[in-house]
Amino acid sequence: MTLVARSIDPPTSALAAMPLALTLVESASLQTLRRQAANLLRRQLGLAMVECLYIDGSGRWVGRDDAAERFDCADFSHPYAHVIRSDKALGLTVTEARLRLDHDGFQAQIASLGARQRLQLRPLRAPDGRREWLGVLLLAGDPALFETLFDAPGMAAFEALLCRLWARLAREHGERQRSRVLEESLSKLNDGARRQALADRLGTRLLGRSSAMQTLRSHVVRAAETNLAVLLQGETGTGKDRVAQAIHELSARAQAPFMAINCAAIPETLLESELFGHVKGAFSGAEQNREGLIAKAHGGTLFLDEIGDMPLALQAKLLRVLESGRYRPLGASDERCADLRVVAATHQPLREQIKEQRFRADLYYRLGQFPITLAPLAERRDDIEILAQAFIGDFCAREERGDMGITPAALRLLYRRDYPGNVRELKNVIDYACAMTPPGADIGVDHLPFEQPLEKSSVATSENDTAGEAGAMVPNEIDDLRQALREIESSIIRQRLQRFGGNRAQAAQSLGLPKRTLAHKCQLLELDTK
Repeated sequence: MTLVARSIDPPTSALAAMPLALTLVESASLQTLRRQAANLLRRQLGLAMVECLYIDGSGRWVGRDDAAERFDCADFSHPYAHVIRSDKALGLTVTEARLRLDHDGFQAQIASLGARQRLQLRPLRAPDGRREWLGVLLLAGDPALFETLFDAPGMAAFEALLCRLWARLAREHGERQRSRVLEESLSKLNDGARRQALADRLGTRLLGRSSAMQTLRSHVVRAAETNLAVLLQGETGTGKDRVAQAIHELSARAQAPFMAINCAAIPETLLESELFGHVKGAFSGAEQNREGLIAKAHGGTLFLDEIGDMPLALQAKLLRVLESGRYRPLGASDERCADLRVVAATHQPLREQIKEQRFRADLYYRLGQFPITLAPLAERRDDIEILAQAFIGDFCAREERGDMGITPAALRLLYRRDYPGNVRELKNVIDYACAMTPPGADIGVDHLPFEQPLEKSSVATSENDTAGEAGAMVPNEIDDLRQALREIESSIIRQRLQRFGGNRAQAAQSLGLPKRTLAHKCQLLELDTK
C-alpha cells in the first residue's frame, strides 16, 4: 500500500488498496473516519492538502472537525457553496482562487499552498440516490496528478466507500442521539405515556398502522418490562424473530447477549450440545470443552425458534432450566447456573401437539407466561402498502439503486393476493419486482411475479367453482327451501375450507366474506373446521 510521494501517475495498486484501508476505520466515529480518510489520501497520493468538511444537521454550515471556522452554504464568496448548491465537482488553480474568491476564512485555509498548485472540490452525497449532502472533499496538489486521478477506478471506489461509511455512521450517530433524547424525555413521563412512546418507537422496526400491529407493539413493550418467559405464536413469515429481538432490546437485559437458535434446523443429536454445551470426551468428536447457548446467553435472552420441533427428552431438560436456572453440560458431573430470559416461537398448534403427546403440557404453560400471537398478513392488509414501500427502500439502499415507487395498479394487485408466507413472502415479491423494474421507473403490474390477467382468471375460476359446488348439491326435488339452502351453504363452506387446508381467513376471502362472518356460519352450521 506504498506510493511514491507526489507521483504524477498514481499506481493502480495503491488506489485499489485505499478502499480496503478505509475499512479499517469502519467502526470509528465520524470525526475519526474523516480524519483518517484525509490522511490516507494525502499519504497515498502525495497531495499537499486534503480535508473532509462536513455539513451540519441544519444544512446551512460546512466546516472542519478541528477548526472553529465555518462556511455559510448560502455565501458564494467561498467555493464550498458552489459545490454544494450545484452538486458538481469544481476545479481551479490556487492563483484563480486567490483572485476570484474574497472569503477571508477560505483564503487563510489555502495560504500555505503554492500558486501553481491546483484545487479540486468534490461533493460527497449519501449513496442511496437522495439529494442528501454529507460534506465536501478538498484536494490540493500537482495539476498533473488530477488529470488522471478521478478517472481511476480505485479513486471512485474510495469515494463510494467513504460515502457509504460516512452515511452509515451519521445514521447510527443520529439514532443514538435520538435514543438519548427519547430516554431523557421518557424519564419525565408517566408509565402510560412512556409505554406509548416506546410502542411508537417500535414502529420503525415492527411496521404497520393496523390495529393488530398497534396491539402487538403494545404487548412487546409490556413483555419487555417483565422477566417472564414469552411464547410467540403465528404463521410462518409473520416476523416472530423481529419481535423477539425487540423484546430483548427494550428490556433491562438489552446490554447482555441475545442468542438465537432454530430448533428445527439442527439435528436432534446436536441440538442438546448446542443448547447445554459439552465437556471434552462427552461423545465421539468432543475434543474440547464447549459452551452452549444457555451459558452464552447468561444475563441476556435466549430465543428458541420453532420450539414445537424440540424433542421430548430435551423438553424436560429445558423445563428444569426454566424452573431452577440450573443445567448440566453433556458429560459434566457438576451443575451450573444460568440467569436468562427465554423467548420461544412456533407456528405449530402446540395444544394439538400436547393432545398427541408430542409436546409437554408443563413446558407449554411455563413458556407461555406471556403469550403473544402475531396476526397473519391476510388479517392486516392495511399494512401492505407501508411494508411494500419499506421493502422497496431497503432494496434500493442495498443494491444502490435510485429512488423507486410503485404504481396504484400494482399496489391494488398486491392487496388482492393471498400470502401464505405472510410478510416474508411479500418481501420476496417486492425484491423480485424491484429487480425487474428498469432504472428510473416505478414498479408496475408487469414487474410483479404474477400477472393481472391471471388474477382475473383465477377470480373467474373461483366463481365458476363456487357455482359448480352449489349446482352439484341442488337436489331434483325440494320440499323445504330453507333446509336445502342451509345444506348447499354448508357444502360450499366445507369444500372451500378443505381447499385451503382449514384456513378460515383464505376461505372467507375466496367467498367474499369477513372472517368473523364465516366463523359465525361455521358455528351455526356445526362445521368442523380443524
